[in-house]
Amino acid sequence: MRKFFHVSAIIVLAGLFSGLFQTQAQTSQTGDPRYLRQPLPEHWSFNQDITQTLPSDDDWWRSFGDEILDSLISVGINNNFNILEASHRREMARLVVRQSQASYYPSVGVTAGYARSYAMKNGMNNFSFGADVNWELDLFGKISRQVKSRKAGYEASRAEYVATMVSMTAEIATYYINYRVLQNQIEVANEHIQYQDKVVKITEARHEAGLVSKLDVAQSKTVYYSTEASLPKLKSQASEMLNALSVLIGVYPYELEPLLKSSSALPPYQHLIPAGVPANLLRRRPDIAAAEAQLAQYAAEVGVAKKDFLPTVALNGSIGWNSGKINKLVKSDSFTYSIAPKLSWTLFDGFARHHAVASAKEQLLIGIDAYNLTVMTAYTEVENAMEAYNAALESMTLNSEVFSQSREAFDLSMEQYKQGLSAFTNVVNAQIDWLNCANTLVAAHGDALIALIDLYKALGGAPQ
Repeated sequence: MRKFFHVSAIIVLAGLFSGLFQTQAQTSQTGDPRYLRQPLPEHWSFNQDITQTLPSDDDWWRSFGDEILDSLISVGINNNFNILEASHRREMARLVVRQSQASYYPSVGVTAGYARSYAMKNGMNNFSFGADVNWELDLFGKISRQVKSRKAGYEASRAEYVATMVSMTAEIATYYINYRVLQNQIEVANEHIQYQDKVVKITEARHEAGLVSKLDVAQSKTVYYSTEASLPKLKSQASEMLNALSVLIGVYPYELEPLLKSSSALPPYQHLIPAGVPANLLRRRPDIAAAEAQLAQYAAEVGVAKKDFLPTVALNGSIGWNSGKINKLVKSDSFTYSIAPKLSWTLFDGFARHHAVASAKEQLLIGIDAYNLTVMTAYTEVENAMEAYNAALESMTLNSEVFSQSREAFDLSMEQYKQGLSAFTNVVNAQIDWLNCANTLVAAHGDALIALIDLYKALGGAPQ
């Protein structure tokens, strides 16, 4: 009974210290941290009709309506090595939380031993068997603070995983669009080669009829062969893009090529993006979520450092049997036990703990600066992405008109040439302009799609 009384007395004393010091610690931890040193604007600089929405976890790329792109990203999510690496880091952070939570429980071990001693010509045997228990009581909340820190680290790791996912899916979509742009430009070149071949035959027929000089034939063939000469470079660029795309989704190019062999029309580029107000970034962007979770971890580490000023209370105990003969080891008279409560309190350590708290606070300030930089960077990225997408839409509209006019100019020049009303140089110029405008229109379509992908990426996904 006396031993149990001592244990209870120490626990009560520790509880009193806990109430005194935790009150002081909580007072110092309360208050608004004011992470944002400047409030976010209420509106974007790019003013358009948008609706305020909450973020969602939908698959933003499905809005393109391209089943091949959907399948590529699905494979990439499972195979991409950056995503897999981030997934492993997330799992490691989760296990670290579990490991820190284990400190709430006592550690139990089993011991068994044999000793032979010899003195004064007498030999003695000693057999022992038992269990040891060690338990640090979380009376002052140090273990709780450590668990809180690890949980915040896990949340940061999970947000980083989401950020990697958004980044990789956007990169896969970008390479896919670039590949499709090159395929379409190859198709444009082949179509114009057919038109140019017809023009060559017309000039040859007119030359044989004595209506024009051979110069017209040479000029028409120059345009024809120049267009053919552009194909090898386009095909090489498409091959490079295919190889890069295969690395992103974690397969070899020969596995990917059959799926993308046939060219496909580019997806529609006009999407309504309900971006909402800037403050929604705090709930949508995974990098901001990661920075905020990192801040929570730093704040918890400050609390852990402060807990070192408080006493540590532990219970150490053992139970077992000890006998000189093994056949009497488990007899009642061989039974032993001990309970040893322990309170330890460091009173002076050369101000090491003060410096540790100061260091933790400086780390917290670094985290606040990083958080503010992340928020400002996110805001400017969305601003830039909106402006780029708006510019791409305008460019696409203008290039569509330019393409229509270049096609009409070619038809008119060709008709006048057949009637002998215009020189063939007008046809040559119209051919070249029409081909360039067709390629520019395809590239502008691709640029609009990539700008849209960048906007989705900047927003952290597609809000609904």
